[in-house]
Amino acid sequence: MRPALLLAALPALLVAQETATTLKDQKALAVTIYNDNLALVKDTREVRLPKGEARLAFEEVSAQIRPETALLRNLTAPKDFWVAEQNFDFDLLTPQKLLDKHVGKQVTVVRSVPNAEGAGSKEVREPATVLATNGGVVLQFADRIETSIPGRIVYPGVPANLRARPTLVISLHSGAEKAQQLELSYLTGGLSWRADYVANLAPDEKTLDLSGWVTLTNQSGAAYPNATLQLVAGDVNRVQERRMEGLAMLAPAAKAMDRAPQMQEEGLFEYHLYTLDRPTTLAVNQTKQVALLSAGSVPVKKEYVLLGQPYYYTGSYGDLGTAQKVGVFVAFDNRESSRLGMPLPKGIIRVYKRDSEGRAQFVGEDQIDHTPRNEQVRLKLGDAFDVTAHRKQTDYKSLGRQGKFGNVSESAYEIVLKNAKKEAVTVGVREPLPGDWEMVQSSHPFTKEDAHTAQFKVEVPAEGSATLTYRIRVKW
Repeated sequence: MRPALLLAALPALLVAQETATTLKDQKALAVTIYNDNLALVKDTREVRLPKGEARLAFEEVSAQIRPETALLRNLTAPKDFWVAEQNFDFDLLTPQKLLDKHVGKQVTVVRSVPNAEGAGSKEVREPATVLATNGGVVLQFADRIETSIPGRIVYPGVPANLRARPTLVISLHSGAEKAQQLELSYLTGGLSWRADYVANLAPDEKTLDLSGWVTLTNQSGAAYPNATLQLVAGDVNRVQERRMEGLAMLAPAAKAMDRAPQMQEEGLFEYHLYTLDRPTTLAVNQTKQVALLSAGSVPVKKEYVLLGQPYYYTGSYGDLGTAQKVGVFVAFDNRESSRLGMPLPKGIIRVYKRDSEGRAQFVGEDQIDHTPRNEQVRLKLGDAFDVTAHRKQTDYKSLGRQGKFGNVSESAYEIVLKNAKKEAVTVGVREPLPGDWEMVQSSHPFTKEDAHTAQFKVEVPAEGSATLTYRIRVKW
């Protein structure tokens, strides 16, 4: 329809009789939830529309709907169907709101008074005008003004813009008088999801069983019954604008996990889309979990890491610390050959290991970012109790300026690693280095991990110790 004709027809649309649709008319529902408190809802309902102008009250939409994103499509009879105006009525019906909407209007006050005979009571009805509701109610009767309600109030009706539930009111034109399937799609806040993972380490700490759960939270003010659920993992760009305003489960045994259903995954633009293989219901103000993935006997590698600091190399310090903490990490590959190979949404991985009595004990957790397939997952679970380090600077001298470098220094270090465990361990000593550097001498081989990191691998015998020494020249 041309804009001029649309504007001409608008007054008739605004006074057209209203048709309401609720969840009982729903034929299909699909919900796609993004990481950042955002969801796309597609709600299909069968509604009998009159021919010509009509007002459709689409009830039980999200209370956090973004009305500017709403789109109504006619799937049955799209010919001569168009939308002229839509309004989101979020002013919900409550006793106080009903009273507020009747300021300046007449209501009926019903109160009980004793019978003249002294037995029982009777109801007396008296008209009154609501003068104000700010901090209390002010009522004007025929012969007086009262500042409290001397009974109960009877209202003549509910104002048109005061709804029992969030409602999108749409002024439209229908080309046919019959039952039609209408699809309303919109973006909403109040729906979110996160991934939670549980890993059970094997007794020998060489494999783990991994299960992933999606934790869904619905605070949108609406229910989504029997919905087709999809989740988008990735960082979707959104324009920032001003707007109006858990539970961890221990993984089952590996055989049981192998039989558990998993969400289907596919690529979507630069993100990943996960689809639940069955309809699910998201009730109002509910948190629920659904299975994302499960994998058994995933090969894992345990690492001990001592991390240095760049400032060690820019001055004279002497003793740099006794009983320095040695971090404990576990790492595994997200590959099909490791029984995984599925893009992992960002979330927290909680790791458990069974004690000598077979009881699962929590041994640490770490957060992962969105991890593509064929990448490594590396988790820091804590600091070792039985593996410690003593680090000291044994020499430092400044060599002055050299070319473009304002400072050149040479320093030497000694790191004593102690192991109180009954088995040998390998400790990775990672040294972050400032500026340009050169390893002058070292007791152990090292690898240049990147431009500013040197790493040593030091074998520490059971209930013993090992000493790493090195001298380094740094320019900065």
